[in-house]
Amino acid sequence: MASLEELRSVRNEKLQKLEAHGMPAFPSEVTRKQSLEEVLKNFQEGSHTSVAGRVLSLRSAGAINFITLNDGTGSFQVVLKKDSLDENLFNLFLDTVDIGDFLWFSGELFVTQRGAQSLLADDWKMAGKALLPLPDKHSGLQDIDEIYRKRYLDLLSNPESFERFRTRSKIISAIRKFFDSRGFLEIETPILQNQAGGAMAKTFNTHHNDLDMDMVLRISLELEHKMIMAGGYPRVYEIAKNFRNEGSDPTHIQEFTMIEWYAAYESLETNMAWTEELLKHLAKDIVGKSVFIVQDKDGNDVEVDFDKTWERKTFASLVLENAHLDIFSASLDEIKEKAREYGMDISEINKTGKANLLDFIYKKSSRNHIIHPTFVIDYPGDLKPLAQQNPDGTARVAQLIIAGAEITNQYAELVNPLRQRELLEHQASLKEGGDDEAMEVDERFLTAMEHGMPPMTGFGMGIDRIVAILTEQRNLRDVILFPIVREK
Repeated sequence: MASLEELRSVRNEKLQKLEAHGMPAFPSEVTRKQSLEEVLKNFQEGSHTSVAGRVLSLRSAGAINFITLNDGTGSFQVVLKKDSLDENLFNLFLDTVDIGDFLWFSGELFVTQRGAQSLLADDWKMAGKALLPLPDKHSGLQDIDEIYRKRYLDLLSNPESFERFRTRSKIISAIRKFFDSRGFLEIETPILQNQAGGAMAKTFNTHHNDLDMDMVLRISLELEHKMIMAGGYPRVYEIAKNFRNEGSDPTHIQEFTMIEWYAAYESLETNMAWTEELLKHLAKDIVGKSVFIVQDKDGNDVEVDFDKTWERKTFASLVLENAHLDIFSASLDEIKEKAREYGMDISEINKTGKANLLDFIYKKSSRNHIIHPTFVIDYPGDLKPLAQQNPDGTARVAQLIIAGAEITNQYAELVNPLRQRELLEHQASLKEGGDDEAMEVDERFLTAMEHGMPPMTGFGMGIDRIVAILTEQRNLRDVILFPIVREK
């Protein structure tokens, strides 16, 4: 089998032959009368048109050649006959064209004896010479890292991948329309920030050379959104990238896409109702079904039914039922012992705050058992210092869990600056004690809050994670065009 370098050399010789005959291998401009989708939709036998696309297959029968073109909107057959084309052009085609090349054709539409709608070419030109071959059309790309590194080849050789990313685009478009129709303003906020806020996560750190100051990549959109709400907009949303410098697994990746929204004068109940309405709309109207086969945290295939009742369960009841721990009465030592039982290393236990210990226990004992869409409400207050706090030490929050994975984070937002300062200062003390996921005090945010924020509810959802469920993918990397992979 020829090496890639040998194949490149042969194709380079063809490129030179093209240019020796006066045909540019990479013309500066190529136009066509119709896309291939339009040709198929409006096919009219006997009409003359021009098309362009990538050669996906070539079949030669001496004086006649059959070419399958694809332009991203569809595939269509072009027929090249020796007696219908200038002889020099016909021979140049045979000598220089390979699968993977981009070509332009003009000619008359006709139907072959076998009933195939086709174009009989009377002219052709190179629209872009490919110097390397495409993957084998039957086996495609097999190495998973190559799929992620060279997604363009995966899209070309795997129709399922091609359609999956179309679906992702449709889902994001539908999300935008959902919030636009409800009077939300789409906004943009900075990726580079002076300090991280809005979530508990480790940061990617960098340095701003011109201003000579350390900066981080954002981990959340929340604080800037709330500050914008203080400026008078009643409803805002943003679809954007966040970055968390943490571990990887099929349900976690360090660079991911989120949507967050905030609405003044609305309740957490309305928030949850909108969430259910939105996700059912994406499932039924965009993907076209309501039952999905996904993989749970143990690697088992499970059926998720969006039409089932979306239950609501408290964090405390789940931990009590599954871990036999009462979060309200248990001592810190009892909580530490339970965390150790569920596998947390003793060195981690000693530097982790009570709320994060409870969160670890909940995730290990309870969350993985939740399959159908379920709102888990009233998390420990220290886990949600940006949310309204309940008298029992929990926060007025909800998380939507599907197949053991967190899909949304939703708050009745805290807008009291005095209480907010207390909670953030407590978080800062936990961080000083070794809990590196605890939050810091953000004076910019507190100052904005002191100027006055309206009562509001907010929501955050990982786009990649919901797309993975709706397209029945087991790994987030399979719904991200270019996920992070190690260099070779």
